Amino acid sequence: MSENPESIRQAVRERYTQVAESSVGCCGPESDTCACAQYDADELGLLPVEAVASGRGCGNPTAIAELRSGEVVLDLGSGGGLDVLLAARQVGPQGFVYGLDTTPAMIDLARRNAARAGVTNVEFRAGELEDIPLADQTVEVIISNCVVNLTPDKSRALHEAFRVLRPGGRLAISDIVIDPDLEGLPFRADAIRRSLDWAGCAAGALTSAELRRALDEAGFRDVRLDVEYRMTPEELPRQTSDLAAAVGGDGLRQVAGRFTSTSITARRPA
Repeated sequence: MSENPESIRQAVRERYTQVAESSVGCCGPESDTCACAQYDADELGLLPVEAVASGRGCGNPTAIAELRSGEVVLDLGSGGGLDVLLAARQVGPQGFVYGLDTTPAMIDLARRNAARAGVTNVEFRAGELEDIPLADQTVEVIISNCVVNLTPDKSRALHEAFRVLRPGGRLAISDIVIDPDLEGLPFRADAIRRSLDWAGCAAGALTSAELRRALDEAGFRDVRLDVEYRMTPEELPRQTSDLAAAVGGDGLRQVAGRFTSTSITARRPA
């Protein structure tokens, strides 16, 4: 697909509008490759089935964020509200959680899910990660689940995340990261990226070195990247057939293992 930023944003909105309207996603009843296995089943059991079904993440950011009672949290790309509702329970009634999403259908679904769950210490806002609709130094923690890689301008998105964090605040996100990179393979890296749909989470992924550099340039410190698992060919986006056509079956197996689900933590200096 085109790498025109607005084309990317539109493709992402269309994809996740379909998810919101179908309520079948990574954690839905038709999925057998579910990152939601990283969630505690008892936790998910406390949430509306619609919130669980709409999940499209690649990890569990609330598990790595170490949220504390009374904290103010922002979820970048909050979707149907799964991580927002989990975070709201962890920070308790003295805390607050903002959810930010670019897809109107997802925001509507998230608000309905919050109402179903009886959760009132949350607010869902429309906006882009590159232009977060919050004032400077508003939140103490930022979480995100496989969304930063969907943004056309990741550098600006990370600078915005830094801006809205309070001094000493922390970033705890799960995302697809290419580790170590796409070098040394018998085919071009740009051919691999072009064969993947950006909205499918892999085409826009940064390498581990690129991500570290972007976080550092945004001002973050104490950066840590922990690979949780490496993908199999079956776990790449549904455009895998295009990738297989570009690199062949053996090539697909070589490429897949370099796409990882990674936990990313960092801190804004106090």
